[in-house]
Amino acid sequence: MSEPGNGRREVTVSDVAAAAKVSKATAARALGDYGAVSDAVRDRVQRAAEELGYRPNALARTMSTGRSHTLGIVVGDIENPFFAQATRGAADVAVAAGFDLILSNSDEEAAAEAKAIGVQLAKRVDGLLVAPASSIDPTNLRPVVESGRPLVLFDRAVPELEVDTVIAANRTGARRLTRLLLDAGHRRIAFISTIAHDGDYRLGDTLASTSVAERVDGFTATLAEAGVPNADRYVHLNARRDGVEVLVQRILGSAEPATAIIASDSLVALAAFRAARRLGVSIPDELSLVAFDDADWTELTTPGVTVMAQPIHEIGAEAARLLIRRIGGDGAPPVTKVLDQHLVERGSIAPPGRP
Repeated sequence: MSEPGNGRREVTVSDVAAAAKVSKATAARALGDYGAVSDAVRDRVQRAAEELGYRPNALARTMSTGRSHTLGIVVGDIENPFFAQATRGAADVAVAAGFDLILSNSDEEAAAEAKAIGVQLAKRVDGLLVAPASSIDPTNLRPVVESGRPLVLFDRAVPELEVDTVIAANRTGARRLTRLLLDAGHRRIAFISTIAHDGDYRLGDTLASTSVAERVDGFTATLAEAGVPNADRYVHLNARRDGVEVLVQRILGSAEPATAIIASDSLVALAAFRAARRLGVSIPDELSLVAFDDADWTELTTPGVTVMAQPIHEIGAEAARLLIRRIGGDGAPPVTKVLDQHLVERGSIAPPGRP
């Protein structure tokens, strides 16, 4: 008999069975919600369990039913508000369906992601939600598929894997932001992302994240359509490695400084906003700034920042719904769900203020 940390004896199924005046097997079936048990007996057992303070043994339940009633979620950066909101969306759906959610952080690194997935599988989660660290290398995700447990990707796709995926309409969103800046008269527009990439970006390069790749495609295509030459030279990657503020200072201090910036997420936008303030560059008079993700701070600054808002909560929620359906036995072909983004215009755009 195990002893909990407070010294009190742990209540067992046998205790509940004795209190409810049923056999241990009947109590186990009533508590585990499996097998044939009448409603009256189930109610009596559950009342006894509640009165005694019985807590089910999760490992024992997993061994007896084959289900842990837990979902795993692996996010790219737990400090990024995007992943916080997506996780909340997944958690809301999971809890409503009777599942617990176990969170892991990959820090956008392949080794950390592999470890996180290994831990989740060892905990015998019923299925996994993953924002993959790489869209081009499925190595870390194959053990999930091979285990037979359902896998749903969110925010980024992995084209090599035939699994359910929930993403946003990133290419369309990037086109709209770029067009806004072009219509305001901007031509030197910098797109900034933290994604790692070898060397300077060139049109046709493969990026490790489909979400960033689609934004870059939308950005460069819209510039090219507007007659801006060599659109790829305005794409600035590796901002995490180099430091966003350092990169912004370099962009604004060049011989042909950018007059506008598109930040690929709200953290990049915040760092760009701070860098401009420290340099004494006025937003929007001297620099226009727009971003993806409608983080809380973007409407509290002066000026507020124009953003392309993603349905972040719904991305996580829909991914969880798909996963739970797969756990329940849905064998339909994998689907890719693309959710629309919407523009939130504030005061961070003005005509170019510098030559």
